[in-house]
Amino acid sequence: MDLGLKGKKVILTGGSRGIGRETVELFAAEGADVAFCSRNAEQVAETAAAIARHGGKVVGEPFDMEAGADAYRAWLAAAAEKLGGCDIFVPMISTSGAGATTDWQKTLDFDIMGAVVGVEVLEPHLEKSGTGSIVIMASTAGLETFIMPQGYNALKGALIVYASQISQALGPKGIRVNTVSPGPIKFPGGNWEAIKAAAPELYDSVESQFALGRWGGPEEVARSVVFLASPASSYTTGTNVVIDGGYTKRVQF
Repeated sequence: MDLGLKGKKVILTGGSRGIGRETVELFAAEGADVAFCSRNAEQVAETAAAIARHGGKVVGEPFDMEAGADAYRAWLAAAAEKLGGCDIFVPMISTSGAGATTDWQKTLDFDIMGAVVGVEVLEPHLEKSGTGSIVIMASTAGLETFIMPQGYNALKGALIVYASQISQALGPKGIRVNTVSPGPIKFPGGNWEAIKAAAPELYDSVESQFALGRWGGPEEVARSVVFLASPASSYTTGTNVVIDGGYTKRVQF
């Protein structure tokens, strides 16, 4: 299937490892021009060099959300200028990657405001695109009780509400907004590898609850993100796609 992404301009935050890294790779492989950031300069450089082989424009730069909202706005504006606009925005920076899921303020700044500020800055570009698309990254931790009460869980739930509301507000401007909620995903150097070593009982308990009987990989989430963002999904907006191998047990209508 042709996703219609050739020449599209994608801005993605948090793109040097895990789900973000796989998503950047897929966008580039589909012929999109990509701007992305991450706080790890070495990983950013490696990712940028790797995806350049697909032939599109690549803007990969180190950026840390600890620099504050004004610096974030400036990075987004500069990324759009370097790409010559923005057709797709995917905010993926999260305290999950920073190991700070219990920090309420950081999760507000990274996960919530990372999306909100990004939409504010990039909305004019997305509207001008004619095929503007936003994919918000939430989590199944925001859909049901998971491990313990923490900022990450509650605020990922808030992101789903936010995405649903702006899908209605931005629809008349030709901008689609959807959410992807991954369940526990395992990859080298990721959180679940660390949990396996530090808390094997928790790791084994989670592993036993997948209906499909196995952990998911970041590429399995990335494929859905890229499809939802693409013109091939042109009539989909306001939805939340759960990708969890059957981990969550609630009935979803």
